[in-house]
Amino acid sequence: MSNLVITPDQFKAKVRELPSLPAVVMELIASLGNESLSSDDIAVKLSRDPALSAKTLRMANSAFYGMTRQIGSIPEALTILGMRTVRTVVVAAGVTGSLKAPQGIDYEFNGFWRHAVGAALCGQALARELQMDSDIGFAAGLLHDIGRIALACAYPDVYVKVLAHQRDNDLLLIEAERALMNIDHAVAGARIAEHWRFSPVIVEAIEFHHSPSMHHGPGLVGLAHLADAFSHALGFSGASNETVPPTPPDIWAAMFPGEDACMAAFSQVQAQFEDVCQSLQV
Repeated sequence: MSNLVITPDQFKAKVRELPSLPAVVMELIASLGNESLSSDDIAVKLSRDPALSAKTLRMANSAFYGMTRQIGSIPEALTILGMRTVRTVVVAAGVTGSLKAPQGIDYEFNGFWRHAVGAALCGQALARELQMDSDIGFAAGLLHDIGRIALACAYPDVYVKVLAHQRDNDLLLIEAERALMNIDHAVAGARIAEHWRFSPVIVEAIEFHHSPSMHHGPGLVGLAHLADAFSHALGFSGASNETVPPTPPDIWAAMFPGEDACMAAFSQVQAQFEDVCQSLQV
């Protein structure tokens, strides 16, 4: 099977051709880790995107948030749920609604998004256990594999071969990508995240989620890796060939929150998962 050597410059050129996220979603992702945006800013920007506003309200009214009454508007959601929660909801609604599968590629993108939602919830729950920022943990889990969609959209014909090579040789997807494309979804995801001006910590988490090390410290890279691994372990994608990527021992020693805390987080995530998927229509 012939390989396609993709250089960084070639992929950067392709990134510029890919569809972009809504401006308000990119701005909210870029603002993770600081509180520079006001509630009024979010409300005004969302008012210009009725489809995103509707999806945001659907998730805000889902069983996940347990509201006792219906939230009818973005300003009301901001008042009741708070800016940090609404930011997380908007990011989830915007990302899952904007990035679509290319036509004609045999790839289960519904399973892709279910895995991403599972990783987001795992990242959020683990961040709480580890006393990290749960909003950033959610975003890192949701976004960690965006390079898979980027590569599939940019090189659909080749990516079909990558998926076949993965199945035929029982490989991790990242190994099949490297073998046939000379690039992988972690690197591709980081480049598109840079193009979209995501916060540097999110870019780093995407790029190194398959190769975390204590060089990065026991931070968001390790959290994204564990969120990905736990989502695979819980089988959220529904794929028959679900494989859990190996975790480096130093990351496991530094970041595993303990068996009791981990089981409690798993139980919480499993209880939330279908409600979130249903509200996001994935």
